[in-house]
Amino acid sequence: MAESPQAPRPPAERPRVLSLMQPTADSLHLGNYLGALQQWVALQADHEAFYGVCDLHALTIEVEPAERRRRSLGAAAQFIAAGVDPDEAPVFIQSHVPEHTELMWVLTTMTGFGQAARMTQFKDKAARTGTDGANVGLFTYPILMAADILLYQADKVPVGEDQRQHLELTRDLAQRFNSRFSPTFTVPEPHIVKSVGRIMDLQDPTVKMSKSASSPNGLIELLDDPKVNAKKFRSAVTDSGREISYDEENKPGIANLLSILSAFSGREIETLLDEFSGKGYGDLKVATADAVNAVIAPFRERTNELLGEKTELEDILARGADRARGVASRTLSKVYRKIGLLPPARR
Repeated sequence: MAESPQAPRPPAERPRVLSLMQPTADSLHLGNYLGALQQWVALQADHEAFYGVCDLHALTIEVEPAERRRRSLGAAAQFIAAGVDPDEAPVFIQSHVPEHTELMWVLTTMTGFGQAARMTQFKDKAARTGTDGANVGLFTYPILMAADILLYQADKVPVGEDQRQHLELTRDLAQRFNSRFSPTFTVPEPHIVKSVGRIMDLQDPTVKMSKSASSPNGLIELLDDPKVNAKKFRSAVTDSGREISYDEENKPGIANLLSILSAFSGREIETLLDEFSGKGYGDLKVATADAVNAVIAPFRERTNELLGEKTELEDILARGADRARGVASRTLSKVYRKIGLLPPARR
């Protein structure tokens, strides 16, 4: 599809970036920290950044209401504990900004059924459970994601390989709207973050570390007791050899440990290979656990402080939502005017 005009942005403004994360568990994990949070902290220095807890997206998964509220607060606290500065980059809860769902409805009317049905997330779920086992929220999930991005006129969106298809839908909808109604939305570009190597499951190093792992021992949760995480590293699956080398195909467990140690120690993998020459797998596991725990100990402490000061955290989120709505409401007003919705009468 040819590029269509997009809404101009003043050249003096910093490029704008938006990223959201689901509150799917009480604790974020190592992959979240390296693959997202560290990148968010770096981006806020030279971008106008907005970071959110996408609790509306998380409604596609059944969770007890009290648990959902606790997880949303916990996720926000962990963003801040990782180094996101809410004075610099607003942190907000998605459902506190109703413009997200309002723009989503507009975009659903511009999305073809076939286009939505081709989205991988819904297609995979429907293949496993049948269409009756996949809710409509999962079907429209990518359209809500598009609304999230387009509301803030984001220039860049940090994405992993599994989100590229959703970003392409966002770009397509922005171009479609701009062509039909005149330049309105910034057409976002993917922001490819500096690779830290894929963080793999400690028990099955051929799959990505995630909450859906088959064994909880393969997952390093940031808020777990350091002794628990150290034990998980000690029991990490490696191979029957003895030499410490970086070989993702033949030594995926060792390669994973080296990637994690490199990310948390700041030392290049080549340097680590020299350091561990002649040493055993046990030495590498202990060093990796120590490096991880040294970094996440203050993170864990700060998270607990924020959760213990619930009023302060809620105030931070309220201010974040106000700043987010300041941008989102301007975009939505422009969209409503262009598509011909009658504005409310002034009294």
